Amino acid sequence: MVVIGVQTGSASAGAPREAGATAVNLSASQRATALQDAQAGADTTAQAIGLGGQEKLVVRDVVKDADGTVHTRYERTYAGLPVLGGDLLVHEKNGARSTTKATGARISVPTTAPAVAAATAGKSAVAASDARSAKADTTRKVIWAATGKPVLAWETVVTGTQADGTPSRRHVITDATSGKELFSYESIETGVGNTLYSGQVTLATTPGKQGSYTLTDAARGGAKTYDLKGATTGTGTLFTNTTDTWGNGLASNRESAAADAHYIAATAWDFYKNELGRNGLRGDGTPINSRVHYGDGYANAFFDGTCSCMTYGDGPGNAKPLTVTDIAGHEMAHVVTAATAGLVYSGESGGLNEATSDIFGSSIEFYANNATDKGDYLIAENLDLNGNGTPLRYMDKPSRDGVSKDAWYSGIGSIDVHYSSGPANHFFYLLSEGSGAKTINGVSYDSPTSDGLPVTGIGRDKAAKVWFRALATKFTSSTNYAAARTGTVAAATDLYGAGSAEVAAVQNAWRGVNVN
Repeated sequence: MVVIGVQTGSASAGAPREAGATAVNLSASQRATALQDAQAGADTTAQAIGLGGQEKLVVRDVVKDADGTVHTRYERTYAGLPVLGGDLLVHEKNGARSTTKATGARISVPTTAPAVAAATAGKSAVAASDARSAKADTTRKVIWAATGKPVLAWETVVTGTQADGTPSRRHVITDATSGKELFSYESIETGVGNTLYSGQVTLATTPGKQGSYTLTDAARGGAKTYDLKGATTGTGTLFTNTTDTWGNGLASNRESAAADAHYIAATAWDFYKNELGRNGLRGDGTPINSRVHYGDGYANAFFDGTCSCMTYGDGPGNAKPLTVTDIAGHEMAHVVTAATAGLVYSGESGGLNEATSDIFGSSIEFYANNATDKGDYLIAENLDLNGNGTPLRYMDKPSRDGVSKDAWYSGIGSIDVHYSSGPANHFFYLLSEGSGAKTINGVSYDSPTSDGLPVTGIGRDKAAKVWFRALATKFTSSTNYAAARTGTVAAATDLYGAGSAEVAAVQNAWRGVNVN
């Protein structure tokens, strides 16, 4: 049992149930102590949940609810090797324990001696890469358990540059016996398009030397915003100004994009802290840094985990920086997913991964309450990627984009994850706003349901809390749509009670997208 020394107080009889099941916002030091305590008891926990003698647990995250429930997320090792797809959650309260596993398979392999050499696996991974200047950065021996029977494998990280100029860090899993590629994914995800500025906003800055100011947000972990000046590597130069006024709203002023980026980072931080009780994207207080003016004419944006920074290009002709709230929020949410459920970026779990980013990207846009960029359930609506003024994706009826799916069907795991995200996006809209025609912030929506029955929403704030709680305490790396339904029903039950209107709404919203 993990004991976390934070003061939670007592709930009165009339307090909302949500208060008891909401995660306590741990400081960085409290979280570090919780992780250390959990790791100290990991061997005992492994025995208690029936793991094999060669299996060990490595703590990845600890979440404590205000009612005392503790959810500990673990990675597994087998004979000292990382088990990819072997992650699990242990839930404890008052001596009672339950477990949620990414795989029910027994973790075991005939031998940990590979028939295929690491160098051979690395060369194959590089040969299969489409990146420019591709090279094998690291190769490690692992157990691959994410897609069936566990096997001995090599995981190679191939670095290089993607076709559009985005850095590439592709993870390739190679069977260590046959040499066959089992799985691969790109760890740097991107958003695409032109820019939208956030208008006149208040920025948190820090006084520098001799009356100057820097784009350093001391209230949010010390987040900084840097100017890459066209470079594609390094941190860049911290923005410094003799006055505390930044930019003029025009792309010709380098500070304008910096002001947008700094504002977006602060908004995302506040959303996760104030709405979801999370201390930064990873939950450990690491600041959200920003880098603007990446590359030359780079029409993209991405989050780079090596510097914990959101990175923005200046668009075609270096005239349209991509500092857009919902796109940046989408990319940042991939970091949250990686630090919690770690949803595999393929199949149904990949669609749920993408949907999580759309859900939180949209939620951050609503949370910003910005008069220039009002919240909506449209993705990248200001970028005109299609050239006709339409958004990239629609959450109320995903099929409006011509390729995304409104509802689940048995083969949905075989299509692109950006399109298989449709049912989860649709679910979130229905849970938030309900079905049928309505206008929100000047945007018209008309959301159908698979069964033709109406759904009554519970509001976006509650819907986001349900999704985040499921992501943080119910989902694992292999969660599919059926498991997402189970997890969100359980999350709503934790927050609002069995038999509540919120639980019924979650069930109805899933029925509305054919997940029964």
